[in-house]
Amino acid sequence: MQSLRFDPLRWQRLLVAGSGLGALRAGQACSELGLAWHAGGCLADDALIARARELGCDALHPGEATATQQRSLARACASAGLAFVGSSTSLLDTMCDGDAARHLMRDAGLPLAEPVPSAPCVHLPVLADNRGQALALVEHERMADDFAVAPSERLTPEQRAYLGQLAVLGARALGLVGLATLSFTLANNRLGFVDMRPGLTGHEGLAEVLSGLDLAVEQIRLVRGERLRRPRVGHMGHGPGRPGHASLRQLPLGKGLLCGGPGVRLDRPAAVADDAWVRLLVWGRDAAEARRRERRALAEWHGEVVSGNGDMG
Repeated sequence: MQSLRFDPLRWQRLLVAGSGLGALRAGQACSELGLAWHAGGCLADDALIARARELGCDALHPGEATATQQRSLARACASAGLAFVGSSTSLLDTMCDGDAARHLMRDAGLPLAEPVPSAPCVHLPVLADNRGQALALVEHERMADDFAVAPSERLTPEQRAYLGQLAVLGARALGLVGLATLSFTLANNRLGFVDMRPGLTGHEGLAEVLSGLDLAVEQIRLVRGERLRRPRVGHMGHGPGRPGHASLRQLPLGKGLLCGGPGVRLDRPAAVADDAWVRLLVWGRDAAEARRRERRALAEWHGEVVSGNGDMG
């Protein structure tokens, strides 16, 4: 008889690995779902397992861990009798082996990337449930290590629709349950699969603000066996029209305060050190509106707004 500890619908308490921004969204998702959670910090696998047992946790969430880290954690959880909030160990094995992942995707009918140096890359988060339903959201492009935009300006509407079809096809071929991000290059006007990453990456906020879906919440729901939910705005740019425009910028702590307003979100851990980073998300109906909101938010964050009439110091 299966242990209740492995019954995801009976989860009551989770341990979240990582710290800072890496654990923030996972912890918030637990709270929204009514699950008690504890911060595990950046401990080794055996120490995380011991901490989870000490606190009476049913499951362990990997936060924003890499595929290799998640595979190790998933194996440790299986040995300890803890549920793992992420992909199966077999799928994580595939994600950790680039050749195996590309072979599987090629067999599923996805085009592979051409070896073109410096070809731009787009990244598309996909949600999938255990009933074979999958949803591609909005792709993003990383313009720098600390800056990304969604959707990519490089894609035509037809390419965006095709990209969504490829991502759903790939997720189904993998047997994905939960959340993963598939990456594709655009070389010589052709899309080609590169690799994938499981779970939270730190960039899912871009799809969240444009879709209305909380990907951190949806990941836990789907791993628990619940049904896939659709976004409030339709098929997220993989059909007629566009989903809007968003940008994500990682910033060091500033001397100002973010004053809010439409189209602005700040992801900031509750406990921060002097060298901590935050994530600023802005969005609008188009790129121009999003840029105006970003300028306003950055001025506030860097303490450049000094009076109520908007004068800049």
